[in-house]
Amino acid sequence: MMKLPKQLSVLAMVGILSCADALADVVVVVDAKSGVERLTQDEVINIFLGRHRKLPTGVAAMPIDQPLSSGLRAEFYRKLADKDLAEINAYWARLYFSGKTRPPLQANSSKEVLSHVVDTPGGVGYLERNQVDARVRIVLSFPP
Repeated sequence: MMKLPKQLSVLAMVGILSCADALADVVVVVDAKSGVERLTQDEVINIFLGRHRKLPTGVAAMPIDQPLSSGLRAEFYRKLADKDLAEINAYWARLYFSGKTRPPLQANSSKEVLSHVVDTPGGVGYLERNQVDARVRIVLSFPP
C-alpha cells in the first residue's frame, strides 16, 4: 500500500469532511404545536422566496435562514430551488429594493433557528436532521 505524504493525507481528510458537510441531511421544520403536518416543496419555495407567506393553517409564515456563511444554507437553497447562494442573493437584492417583499430573517446559528421556530407563531426554518428535537416537526425533507 502506498503511503501519502502527511500534507496530502490532511488535504484528503479535509476534502472528505467538506463533502460530508455538503451532503447534509437538511429538513424543514415548524413548531410541533403549529398544526402543520406537512409542506410541499412548492409551499416552502413560496415561503422562503417571499412569494406567498401563509401556512396551510392560515397563520402568516415567518421564515428564518441559517447564517449567510453556513454550508447548510447553501445546501438548503440548492436542494429547495436548485439555486446557489449568489443567485439567491441577487434575487433578494432585486426584490428588496423594489419594496415587494423582505427576505427571511437571518439567524446567527442553528440554535437560534430552532428557538425562532419554537417561539414565533408561524416560524419555519431548516436544520440538519440530527439537530431536530421534540419541540419541532419535520414538514419537508429532501431526497439524498
